[in-house]
This record gives sequence, C-alpha cells and structure tokens, in this order.
Amino acid sequence: MTTGTADSATDARDTFPKLLAERARTSPDRPAYREKEYGIWQSHSWGHVAAEIRLFAAGLADLGFRRGDRLIVVGDNRPLLYWSMCAAQSLGGVPVPVYQDSVADELAYVVEHAGARFALAENQEQVDKLLEIQKKVPTLEVVIYQDPRGLRHYTGLLSSDEVQARGARRLEATPDLVSAEVARGRGSDDAIMLYTSGTTGRPKGAVLSYDNLIWAAKAGGDFDGLKEGDELLSYLPMAWVGDHIFSYAQCYVVGLVVNCPESAATVMTDLREIGPTYYFAPPRVLENLITQVTIRMEDAGFIKRRLFQFFMAVARKVGPNLLDGRPVSLLDRLLYGLGNLLIYGPLKNTLGMSRVRVAYTAGEAVGPEIFNFYRALGVNMKQLYGQTEASVFVTIHPNGEVFPDTVGKPVANVELRIADSGEVLYRSPGVFKEYFKNLEATNDTKTADGWVHTGDAGYLDDRGHLRIIDRAKDVGKLNDGTLFAPKFIENKLKFFPHINEAVAFGHGRDFVAVFVNIDMTAVGDWAERRNFSYASYQELAARKEVYDLVQGEIERVNRDLGGDPRMAGAQIRRFLILHKALDADDGELTRTNKVRRGFIGERYKPLVDALYGNARSAHIKVDVTFEDGRKGSIEGDVEIRDLAPHPGAGGAVPLRKAS
Repeated sequence: MTTGTADSATDARDTFPKLLAERARTSPDRPAYREKEYGIWQSHSWGHVAAEIRLFAAGLADLGFRRGDRLIVVGDNRPLLYWSMCAAQSLGGVPVPVYQDSVADELAYVVEHAGARFALAENQEQVDKLLEIQKKVPTLEVVIYQDPRGLRHYTGLLSSDEVQARGARRLEATPDLVSAEVARGRGSDDAIMLYTSGTTGRPKGAVLSYDNLIWAAKAGGDFDGLKEGDELLSYLPMAWVGDHIFSYAQCYVVGLVVNCPESAATVMTDLREIGPTYYFAPPRVLENLITQVTIRMEDAGFIKRRLFQFFMAVARKVGPNLLDGRPVSLLDRLLYGLGNLLIYGPLKNTLGMSRVRVAYTAGEAVGPEIFNFYRALGVNMKQLYGQTEASVFVTIHPNGEVFPDTVGKPVANVELRIADSGEVLYRSPGVFKEYFKNLEATNDTKTADGWVHTGDAGYLDDRGHLRIIDRAKDVGKLNDGTLFAPKFIENKLKFFPHINEAVAFGHGRDFVAVFVNIDMTAVGDWAERRNFSYASYQELAARKEVYDLVQGEIERVNRDLGGDPRMAGAQIRRFLILHKALDADDGELTRTNKVRRGFIGERYKPLVDALYGNARSAHIKVDVTFEDGRKGSIEGDVEIRDLAPHPGAGGAVPLRKAS
C-alpha cells in the first residue's frame, strides 16, 4: 500500500457559495470567467459573478426551489450555466449537469432518476428535449432557457433574464434571503450529482460533497503549483467530472480564469487566442490534433516535410529530457533550439499550447507514442488517473518523474492498494458519498472502511508509480495462455492517423481479431490526394486501397507487439473495417466516447463469428439513429483480411509519418 505524504489543510470556507462570497469580497475586480460572443471576449469579474449568482438564486427561490431540490443543467460550456450550479447550491440544492448530446430518452432517465423539478437549458435544441421529457416525466415543473433564439412562440417557459428579474424583486423584499441560505451550508452537504458513463448499463448518479470536491481541487492545485489567474479553456462536457473539477471547483478554490469558447467549432481558434496556462484533453482530442498535424504535413512540400521529420526526431530524443531536467549535450540543445524556432514553437502556437505550464490527459489509457509527441514539443504533458467516484484525483505524474507507461504517484492523502486479483483500490478524502438511490451498487464499489474498487487491473512498480494494464473485467487470456489486454492493443492502433476507433477481441479465443473504424477526415484527405471517389463513409471504408492502408498500420502494431515477449502471442491475426462509425447515439460508445465492448460484441455478433470462422466476408445490417433523430438501418458486405504474425525482433511503432 502506498500513500501521498502531504497533509491537506482544513479550510473554513467549506462550500462553493462561501468561497464565492470570499472572492467577491477580496478580489471583486479580478477576472473569473470569460465568454466569447460574436467574436469578442467578454470578461466577468468575481464581483459581477457573485451579483449574477445572487439574483439567479433569489429567482429560483421565488419559483419554489428549496433545499434538497435538484437542478438539471444541460448545454455547452457557458458562464451562466456554471453560475446556475452555484445558485442552486446557494439555496442548499444539488445541480445535476447532463451531457448536451444526450438523446431525449437518456436525458429523461436522469431527470426522472434524480427527481428534478427544475431544469436550465442553454438553447432551443435542449429545450425541445426537455419539453418532450415533460410529457413522460411530469415531475419536471420548471424549464428555464438562456438563449432565446427560436423560442419566440414557445409557451410555459422562463428565460434566465426573467428568473433574475424575479430574484431582484424578491431581494428588495428580503435582502438576506440568499446569504442566510448560504450560511446554512456545510462541507458535508451534497454538492453535485454526476452520472457515470454507463459502459455496462444505466448510468449511476455519483453524489459528491463539498468536502470531496474542495479537497480534490486543492490537492490537485497544490500538486502542480496552480495559482490564481491561471487560464483554462473550458470546452469539455459540463457533465463530466473532470470539467467540474477544473472549470468549477478549481475556479473557486484556486482562482482560475475559466474561458468559455464561442462554439465547439471554434475551440482551436479560441485556444490560440487565450493561450491557456493550464490544459486538459482526453486521449481522443490529443489523437485528433496529431491527425490534423499529420494531414497538414502530408499536404506540405518536400523540403518542409523533411524539416519536420528531422526536427521531430531531434525532439523525441531531446524534448522529454529537457522537460525533466536531465543532462542534454550542447549540440542537442542547439539543434532543439533551432527546431523550436522553426517547428516546435509555431506548432505549439497552432495548437494553442505556447503558454501551457501543465497539461493533463486522462479519461482512458493514452498510447505512449501520443503522450511522447507532446512532451517532445516541450509541453509539460502528464497522465492523471482518476474517477468520478474519487472527485478525479488519484494519481498524477510528479515533475521530473513522467513515464509514459505509468499514471504517476498518489496525490496528497490518497492511499493505494492492489487486491490479490490485481484490481486497484484507493481511499481518499475525495471518495464519493454514494450512488443516488442505489445502495447495492454503492456497497459493491465502496467498502465499509472507505476503499473504492476501481475496476482497473494494475500494479505499483519499483518507482512507486501506478501502472494500469486495462479494465479488470476486460483483461483475459488467449487459449494458449497469452495475456490479452484489449485496450493496450486498441491504443496502439488508434495512434495512427487513419484509425479513429478499434475494438479488439481475443479472450477465450485462439487469436486476436479487431474491428476498425477509419478516421473520415484523415482517410478522406488521403483518398482525395489519390483521386479516389466515394459518396459515404461506407463506400470509403470498403475500398481495397483503404484496407491496404489500414493493413499496413496494423502490421506495424504487430511488429511492435512481436518485440515484447509478453505480448507477442497477442498479435492481430484477422481484421475488418466496420461499415459504419461507432456512435454514442447507437449505444456503441458512452457519452465520454468509451467503447461499450460487450454491447458491440452482441450487436455485431455475425461479424465476430465471421472473424473467428473461415469467412472472407460477412453481411451485416444494423439499426442506426441519424443526426436529425430519424431511425433507419445500414447494411452491407464487410471484407475480412488475414494477417501473418510478426516473428519478433521488435522496435517501437514509429511516430506517425507522412505517407
């Protein structure tokens, strides 16, 4: 067992509304939030934020919102939506943020399960879903919206401006209404309810207290020296625990400045304009950024492409050593400095990472090649291991001890233990209170003395770092006894720019086989430069040339696996390219884009059976949900290809190269 060594200081400001009042008193003019509207950044100071939250809280109270009530919050990252959470908390209520891309049925489950009477929607799209839900879940009484566009002829709704106007009138009669409720709050109170992604069933509502979240925000901030005024771009779903810690809890505890992008389409532009000092991205975002860089390099001229390849080789050799303070020769320093002038600096600026002091990736395992790419550029990228049930923070890479094959060491006051089964368990002040209305699941996950079962298989190495192998339930063996870790294999595949998603099969089988989803952007660009015609994802994925391209990348993964004695027997022997992209709306991915492996195995059982038979192709038809909500189906013949195992001799899969 291992434990973080630092002690956590007790803070008398034990709720977010109390922390807000303190910041409004001591730093009323310092920026707290920014929002980009119509191409212009609007800044909101702590004093302004406190005033807006007070009005909204009073308005909610006037509408009948009471201590213990739950407020559904759904939409993109907007200051008002963050403020509404603090407004609900000011009255002793519990905000429940929901993934904005949830379909109506998913949203209805959360609304009904949480017993919410109030909901705040960002815009017409979210309002429409809530109004549909009201027909099935009559307990949802009040629907509030922020953006009035498209809602002129709707009835039975309230705008956020109307709610604040009601609050202003209520405060004229009862000036101490909100402050009196804030004073009643305690650190042990329920602060937020966040629904887990639900890879194996219905999402569970994890209840976190102020004590959980304030400890986590402070522990994470202390670990990497975050300070008041550090800049963060808030672009990840508000319903995800990581965003709640970074964009909400650490905003109040540390004093971060939270910047909300204009839209999902402008995130990269907004990132460059803000130049954050603190950055977070899940592996999928980091993979997509590398894909964009690769596509641009493939389209570049010969000289520029050769310069990029030469200096990236220098960066991979030198960059991580410079970040960790290890010795580097004078010649390598000079070459790296020249590379920074010509390649790394402009590239970091394009990616919006020029000012990043600390960056995290988490959510799922990240391939070491992806991780090392950013560190080679001089970005202080670290892996963070955590869960909703932990209030995020379990382990982080300390400065100078960043290893791509580990997820770091425990943060302050976190204890780790490895069960006899190999499962990782932890205990900390951030451990969640309970799963709402689910005592059985709570007891299955959290022991009586506070240890939490992560569901991940891993071990502590001789450096005191935690290494995660895979989800404990997913780790298995081939029939010959070879270790089968599907996520490990999938991450190696997803490093390549043309592979967007992969699902590996092998437990209890004679060999490993995979489904592949191509990356439509990268493969589309590749096909366009070769004048290949196609009319849809399905047509492009079925082309022989695309199969040849993907086969070459899988063979490079097999070469890497063949060089590892423990994994040589888990090389990929058969593969196919799915005729459709895996989609959360079809239940194949969670809302945080994690593969629902069991569901996919059942849904595509004819293809799995064909992979492990002698078939050279298979026919498949599946029901799908289109972007406009219509239901339909996609069917077609899918080619299956065989691969010869690599004999071994090894070497890592190289960084993405231009074709």
